This record gives sequence, structure tokens and C-alpha cells, in this order.
Amino acid sequence: MKLRVAATAIGVAAVALFAASPANAQVAAQRYDHQDPYKSGCGNAARSVKSGKIISRANGQVGTIKLMWSGKCQTNWIEIRTATSANGIISVYAADGRSDRFSFKAGNGGRHWGNMIRAKNMCAWGSASVQWNGGRGGQYGSGTTAKACD
Repeated sequence: MKLRVAATAIGVAAVALFAASPANAQVAAQRYDHQDPYKSGCGNAARSVKSGKIISRANGQVGTIKLMWSGKCQTNWIEIRTATSANGIISVYAADGRSDRFSFKAGNGGRHWGNMIRAKNMCAWGSASVQWNGGRGGQYGSGTTAKACD
């Protein structure tokens, strides 16, 4: 019986030690990674920190791209405005190698955003590619933001 009590006590101590480990704390701190900024509430007080143009070689500027920052959630994501008929991919990157890639469909008045990644105390940036009419005849464009470093 004493052996079972000792084994249980050791198991409880190991679980408590794991729960307090730095790796587990990092996972908890990145709970907003790959989440929608507006469904999570992080987008409510966000601001644009970098912006750029979405350019089509055949059509010139076809939209804008913004790198957003939420101080509340310590996250970045990308928002774009483009033609309502466009679909495409929005990506955001953090300097530590994490990223998120989000596909969007036509609609929503041409306003689209991707998911978030935590980027406190590091640089982040993003990109977007869009196409309409199946991309035929030069009906596509892309854009990036400069890096923003917190």
C-alpha cells in the first residue's frame, strides 16, 4: 500500500511539473495561433502596422494588403481589400518560423482576413495572392507587406 501511495505522489508531482514547464507555458501563450481575429475578439482594438498594394501585371493595382496587430492578444494577421469576385490565399509569417495560410472565396465585399499568429517581441509580415475569372488573361495579382518588428 505504501508503494502505491508513493507512486501516486510521484505521478501527481510529475504532472504539476509538466504543467508549469516553459514549453507548456509557450503553448498556452500561443493560444490565438490559427484563430479568426474577429471571432476571438482580438480584432476589436487592432491597428494596421504595415500596408502595401496588391498588383496585377496586366491590370495594375487590384487591391491593398495590411499587416494588423492586436496589442490585446499580441498577434498579427493580414487583411486585404480587392475585387468582390476575387478568391485567393492570405499568409502571415513570424520571424521564429511560424506561419498561417488562409484560403478565401469570392464575396464579402472584397474584404478578407486570415488567421492570427502570436508575434510578440519579433518581426512579422504577410503576403496575399488573388485571382478572378480563373486567373486567365492576367486576372491575378499579389502583394506583400514590409516586416513590422515589435
